[in-house]
Amino acid sequence: MKPTLLLLALLSLPFITYSQGDSLQPTNLQNRNKDIARNFYKDLWFTNNTDKYADYVAEEYVVHDIGDRKDVVEPAIEQKITADRFWDNGSWDSKINYQIAEGDLVATRWEATYKPSTFLGKVVFGSGTIPIINVFRFNEEGKIVEIWNHRHDIDTNQTMRFTIKGLVIGLLIALIPTIIAIRLKKKLRAARK
Repeated sequence: MKPTLLLLALLSLPFITYSQGDSLQPTNLQNRNKDIARNFYKDLWFTNNTDKYADYVAEEYVVHDIGDRKDVVEPAIEQKITADRFWDNGSWDSKINYQIAEGDLVATRWEATYKPSTFLGKVVFGSGTIPIINVFRFNEEGKIVEIWNHRHDIDTNQTMRFTIKGLVIGLLIALIPTIIAIRLKKKLRAARK
């Protein structure tokens, strides 16, 4: 074999291996899990078909949410209750940006656009678009058994809630030395008389 042909054969070997590598192709299980995750969003968050929650979520699942909600075990009905709470107070116009699957995990990046129609919806949930990344872990039966929820809440009413909570706590802390100063001032006046 000529050296140039041998060199060309060696150089093309990585491309042949890459294009034919089974490990680079998603498995049927990963595709199934991505479809289940897509349908979960479609039924519970993109349309008001929340009664289908049991098609997607195991009887109990573990949730890892923002804030203090970590490793919380919930019954599947909680997904329906949460979705219904939003649907009862407004409507959604949301979309999936992309999904990634690896093993029994599916990560979905989606944008939730909420339009409140009630006073409660406006005050509690607010309106606008919020980017969300959820990671679901699936069991062998194709049910969601674990959820990691990452929302970009900084653009929502949640930020105002935390701001007001921090302001109230700060005012309470500042009130303590103020009360002490007022008492000491009264004692000082009483001592001068």
